[in-house]
Amino acid sequence: ASSLCLCLWRITQVLGYSAMDIHGKIRDVLAETVRGDGQHGQRSLSEEDFIHALQRRGIVDDVMKDLHFTNVDVSHTEADSVNKSATRFVDKNITQLKTTNISPLRRYLYLQVLGGKAFLEHLQEPEPLPGQVCSTFTLHLHFRNQRFRSKPVPCACEPDLQEGFLLEVHRDGPGDASKMADATTMLSICDPVHMVLIKTDTSGDTTLISSYFIDWRRVLGAPNGKSSVSAELLGVGSECKVAVGVLNLKLELYPPLTETLSPDVVTTQQSLERQKTAEKERLFLVYAKQWWQEFLEIRPSHQSKLVKIFAQDENGVNRPVCSYVRVLRAGRLLESPRQAARFVSLLAQERAPVVGGGVRQEQWCSMTAFLCRNKGDCEDHATLLCSLLLGFGLDAYVCVGTKAKNIPYTWVMTCGTDGSITFWESFTAHRYLHRPIDPEAPPMVPQPKPTHTYRTLGCVFNHKKFLANCQPSDAVELCVFDFTDGSRWKAMSEEAVRSVCAPGSTSSLPPTPPLCSPSVVPNEASNQLELEMRYLLAEHRKDLGLATVWDDHLSYLLSAALSAYELERCIGVSCGNEEFQDAVRRAVPDGHTFKGFPIHFLHRNARRAFATCLRSPFCEEIVCCRGDHVRLAVRVRVFAYPESACAVWIMFACKYRSVL
Repeated sequence: ASSLCLCLWRITQVLGYSAMDIHGKIRDVLAETVRGDGQHGQRSLSEEDFIHALQRRGIVDDVMKDLHFTNVDVSHTEADSVNKSATRFVDKNITQLKTTNISPLRRYLYLQVLGGKAFLEHLQEPEPLPGQVCSTFTLHLHFRNQRFRSKPVPCACEPDLQEGFLLEVHRDGPGDASKMADATTMLSICDPVHMVLIKTDTSGDTTLISSYFIDWRRVLGAPNGKSSVSAELLGVGSECKVAVGVLNLKLELYPPLTETLSPDVVTTQQSLERQKTAEKERLFLVYAKQWWQEFLEIRPSHQSKLVKIFAQDENGVNRPVCSYVRVLRAGRLLESPRQAARFVSLLAQERAPVVGGGVRQEQWCSMTAFLCRNKGDCEDHATLLCSLLLGFGLDAYVCVGTKAKNIPYTWVMTCGTDGSITFWESFTAHRYLHRPIDPEAPPMVPQPKPTHTYRTLGCVFNHKKFLANCQPSDAVELCVFDFTDGSRWKAMSEEAVRSVCAPGSTSSLPPTPPLCSPSVVPNEASNQLELEMRYLLAEHRKDLGLATVWDDHLSYLLSAALSAYELERCIGVSCGNEEFQDAVRRAVPDGHTFKGFPIHFLHRNARRAFATCLRSPFCEEIVCCRGDHVRLAVRVRVFAYPESACAVWIMFACKYRSVL
């Protein structure tokens, strides 16, 4: 009887409801379940048996109808994951949590953001008027395989960031993802909640403000399973030790723990993890120093080679470069390695900002910060592309070396099973087949000419291997990529690399985020941008005293060309232009002239795009066309990719009667 009472009490705790009618229904179900079990044997009943019985009778659904969380923004997005937890991406104004998002058999961490303060950089910023476009803050969260994003709020000294995020805390073991995690299990989950604050200015340009990791496990030892935190956010890069603001947070477990852990137990666990991580990192550093000395003893000139073992992330933390690469699978968001290369090339290029002049500031962003910001330097693009290619089953490596004019640079290479070597340019998605030069060939024998701009190669690495180039010359065209030849490539111990770079090896490694599906509806975005471009073109011609007559049929025909251009960027093969040219010939009458101007953008700002187009004399000639029977056409195609990346193609065209 006492065990049944205990089960009854725990079930009502799970449901979070104490109405007398529900208690009565639960007692009826318990009695019925016990009787039914007694007829089939003496098997002891578990808590899950009672919960399943309640679900069959519909009692759980009745309770969940009255169970709400306020100010929670959650929407589901498909993600490829080893467990059953859904990746969530907050992007809609939902004030009540749908009951379908909550399972009474799982544990959740409810993280509330209760506003910000002390963002002193925006102290003098005036309060925006209603409807006025202003700079905004957006908070991104990543926890295990879950992604969230807050609504954008105006930048201010005390930004009104009021959000609630429901994070699912699940087990890692196969088949255990649907079971509720207890306190001991949660204590062993050392993955932090990664918070990334992004500023978006009025032109749509993004800036990484802060990248902050919070250890949520303090709530396991908090009274009533609730904990309030004031998170002091620090800057990034050269400002990584300067505070940029404070966020007030509240952590709460749902359903609450029946027995909380002692705060000393939580503190001890965290301390042990830090000590274990520090020891692993110390041992790897000792090994790396010894390995480097051995590399220098091979040849004195190795001192000048670009062999990069460690790199600083956005928080100024030195990490082994191998830890920036992961096996990343995009589910159904990307269909092929070449489409993955196209996606990476659509993320904007920007060097890490630095105050004052001097040399280039190098900053290797964590993958979450890079994806939230949607732009980065060559190192960020190369590590992401390498991770995606590894996910597609290729033998991929990040290359560190120089390009033309001896500029330090990184790119990606893949090794085929037939020994072929292919270089991938992450900024453009171009691919180059490596054809080495034979330095011992007679002078009259023709040598292949490189089609890429890569000049020297110091080292290559991925998530498991690190190899330094110890060939007499580090010129790319002379490199032989036989990694099993110790006289050409000095490899680090894979066991040493794995000790600090494998997922879960240390508590200091940021977890790998899943990709989020596109938030842009291509057809709607294409139509909207095309209308804006038509308006801007007509207004521009009006200022010049010119009338504008549209040819809708010609505009429609331009779609085939734009589709062919994007397909060529994805697969590297031109196709479809023959049909487009034939259609245009039929649409342009004899004695008329056709002119077209296609252009590609990574943004959807109509005014910025139109101003850029007018800087081209070819486009200006079309937009300002004068003549007899002038007809104008504009077509816009927006191709959506993961992480809100877009390929925007715009084509201006005109046809007019030629006058001799």
